Amino acid sequence: MNYDHIGQMITIKIAEYGDNTALRYKIGDGWASLTYREFGEKITNLACAMIKSGVKKGDAVGIYSANRYEWAVSDFACILVGAISVPIYATNTLDQAKYIIQDAGIKLIYVGNLEQYTNLATIHKDGHPLKVVCYDPAVEIDTTFAIYFRDYLNVQDQDELIKEMNLRSGKIKTDDVTTIIYTSGTTGHPKGVMLSHGNLFHQFECVDANFSVTHKDVSLCFLPLSHVYERMWSYYVYLKGAIQTYLEDPKQVIDTMQEVKPTAMVSVPRLYEKIYAAVMNSQESASSVKRFLFKKAIETGTAYNNLFFRKQEVPFGLGLKYKVLDKLVLSKVRAVVGGDKNFFSAGGAPLDKSIEEFFLACGLLICQGYGLTETSPMISYNTPENFKFGTVGKLVPNCEVRIAENGEIQARGPQIMKGYFNNPEATAESIVDGWFKTGDVGEFDEDGFLKITDRIKDLIITSGGKNIAPQNIEKLIGKDFFIEQIIAIGDKRNFVSALIVPAFESLEAWAHKKKIQFQDNEELIAHPHVIEFFKERIEAQSQKLANYETIKKFRLMAKPFTQEGGEITPTLKLKRKQINEKFKALIDAMYHKQE
Repeated sequence: MNYDHIGQMITIKIAEYGDNTALRYKIGDGWASLTYREFGEKITNLACAMIKSGVKKGDAVGIYSANRYEWAVSDFACILVGAISVPIYATNTLDQAKYIIQDAGIKLIYVGNLEQYTNLATIHKDGHPLKVVCYDPAVEIDTTFAIYFRDYLNVQDQDELIKEMNLRSGKIKTDDVTTIIYTSGTTGHPKGVMLSHGNLFHQFECVDANFSVTHKDVSLCFLPLSHVYERMWSYYVYLKGAIQTYLEDPKQVIDTMQEVKPTAMVSVPRLYEKIYAAVMNSQESASSVKRFLFKKAIETGTAYNNLFFRKQEVPFGLGLKYKVLDKLVLSKVRAVVGGDKNFFSAGGAPLDKSIEEFFLACGLLICQGYGLTETSPMISYNTPENFKFGTVGKLVPNCEVRIAENGEIQARGPQIMKGYFNNPEATAESIVDGWFKTGDVGEFDEDGFLKITDRIKDLIITSGGKNIAPQNIEKLIGKDFFIEQIIAIGDKRNFVSALIVPAFESLEAWAHKKKIQFQDNEELIAHPHVIEFFKERIEAQSQKLANYETIKKFRLMAKPFTQEGGEITPTLKLKRKQINEKFKALIDAMYHKQE
């Protein structure tokens, strides 16, 4: 990359793409937009405001908000004044936010909604003084320590401040820390991952090497910007002069995709699992003619798109058949996600091979990759030119991986973090002789594609000595339309069991059809027909599992696992230890008669 830092990059892109649309954001039921020039003006205004309010080079500045365009303005302004942005997940609780604010030494923080503002007001009153800048003008603020974003931006006589901004920007080096992202660790306190401009530039080069993104592309930003995956991708969208669309509520993603019609975007597997489950569930109640057509369309789409996407010759007859079935069936699946895509990307958790195959049959390629916050994030990826389902692809350029004796994936390359902030012990433990220890277990296949089998800490070892990867079980069973969350259990036990949170909206609709009477979730999950229904669905989804991996017993849960309850992280990863402890009595009861 011919840039010293990301601030310089965005400044050049603003000049280059001036009147092109840079971003869109929701106002009521409609969409508003900013050009690259207008985006740049807001960034400059905010940078001036930050300098005026005393932000120094190297200061940590917090962003505690859901996705919105102001988030990006704040982030770029931080970079241009030499500050270090520290994102906090919008869903983080008071205690989680407080820990990050205190650990990073944050004094100035941008905030999204009322809930987040209330948490900050409590932290401020509890003796950690904060200057709070609130994006939402509808939130009632205490002006002794808080100010609205629109007012904070309004700085007169900017000439000297702009000179100072340019002076600071000119001194930023590629190796300087640009952000500290706190990992939402499944155990203990989160650790602050220090990423440099150079770490991120390496990632842009990796995308450049194998993907085609231009100023004509439209992206939908629905994963949290506090997540390194969406953050890196969002920077890249602006590098290419494309349009970024900000979605504040990720629950609205499918409806918004149909409105925005993104051509390229990143996601976690849950989105693809939900779409797949909904389509498959609709087939269960379809007429025999429709089911036959769907089956033929998937078969034809699989044959056609495996040739088409691999740039191989498609026989005339197959092409003709595909054209008809695509119009009748497959194009309707693509319409659910807003039409054709250059590519989808998936990361953050394993995606089942059958879902990748289904989407390809429908003419949509999902390029699954692998990485961590500490690796900025990509270590490996599938690409439009080179993909193999059931794997996380081949290594990205300029990256080395070795498999340790215990099966752990260890990586070395320009994307490896500078270390954990304020935590040299954890840094020394994680990076040994330049090799970063991922904590993931994996292997390369005969073609050089990487496969992840599990997390070292997550492996279930049964009392019979069998090693079982719970993520594999959860991935297979969790793709069912009626299952929202699942955790496989069985460490030091003699069989595998599970706690399952049903997709209650779907389950209630099914129960009404079956004329099952219930007052609440508790009563619904206790009904014998419901338990039998889930038993059948689990068995149907377990075909690919070895007998010792199959779920022998399960309990349905009336409430979902939540961040507030301490059962999942902000990135929706299960906190296995906490769940096992919290629901110990329930789990023990499943094994009581056997052990």
